[in-house]
Amino acid sequence: MHTQPPIDFRVTQVANHPQRLQPIRTLLVDSGLGLDSDITLFVEAWCGTTLVGCAGLAANVIKCVAVNEGARGGNLSARLLAEVENVALAQGYFHLFLCTRPCNKERFARSGFWPIAQSGNNAVLMENTPQGIERYCRMLSHKRQPGEKVGAIVMNANPFTLGHRHLVEQAARQCDWLHLFVVREDASFFPFRARLEMVRAGVAHLRNVTVHEGSQYIISRATFPTYFLKESGKVQQAWSEIDVLIFAQHIAPALGITHRFIGSEPFCAVTHQYNQTLHSLLAGQVEVVEIPRIKAAGNAISASEVRRLLKTQQFSRIRDIVPASTFAHLEAHYSAEVA
Repeated sequence: MHTQPPIDFRVTQVANHPQRLQPIRTLLVDSGLGLDSDITLFVEAWCGTTLVGCAGLAANVIKCVAVNEGARGGNLSARLLAEVENVALAQGYFHLFLCTRPCNKERFARSGFWPIAQSGNNAVLMENTPQGIERYCRMLSHKRQPGEKVGAIVMNANPFTLGHRHLVEQAARQCDWLHLFVVREDASFFPFRARLEMVRAGVAHLRNVTVHEGSQYIISRATFPTYFLKESGKVQQAWSEIDVLIFAQHIAPALGITHRFIGSEPFCAVTHQYNQTLHSLLAGQVEVVEIPRIKAAGNAISASEVRRLLKTQQFSRIRDIVPASTFAHLEAHYSAEVA
């Protein structure tokens, strides 16, 4: 009687063994998937000399789960998920996320993942606990402030400019209280702690503002999983909708937020489209207020211009477009480094 060879699970560190990615790429392509570049390791399932399954890990986000067509129906995807979860636990990641096509939602639900938000037929974000988002919102609710008009701003602040300060000051002036979230992921030129420090210093003069450290429920476009979405337009739509739905359904109610403030976006098409998503999905729940950007020397102030000037050490021009607190940070941390 012929029996199937047992499944052998292996862990591959991508940086140490890049040559092992080729069979993984082939398996992913056969499953209609791409390979996200931030994956640091893969759990591989081998049947003899054939790769029959894989699951990737990028920090605490599970990505690129695929099973060879001939090996489906044998619960291999559940075993792969269990293996990659064990690897994540060994690395200290207990709270795990995954993003997948909605048609896979039930399969991942059977392996202990709960949906948080869904973008149409494009993507669903899931986590490995039924209480994750509720626990986060309970924590947020302790920072709730009284008032009829409670605002929110979400910013990357890469770095914090006079334009950011203008947006915060205008919003704070219009609100009883303002909640300011700084995007957490280290996917920017300036690391999260540096951005947070610059934001806190830049708004310290405002008495009705709470600065929040961002969470994984405020999603960075730079780290949003894209491996299962072929078209860049769908990636942008999925990220925008999931991020805005989490804000509308969970974060805003927890803090009693009535208004979301955004800056006008003359430069970046991606941010402009995100702003349009805010307008459409928050309609009737949270009022979106768009504040025009201020200009310096005839040009709209942008963080990307600060980064460009920093690379060429043009501190005299940087001084004109950032608060004194940001300038002090940049001068202290980057003048010697870049010179």
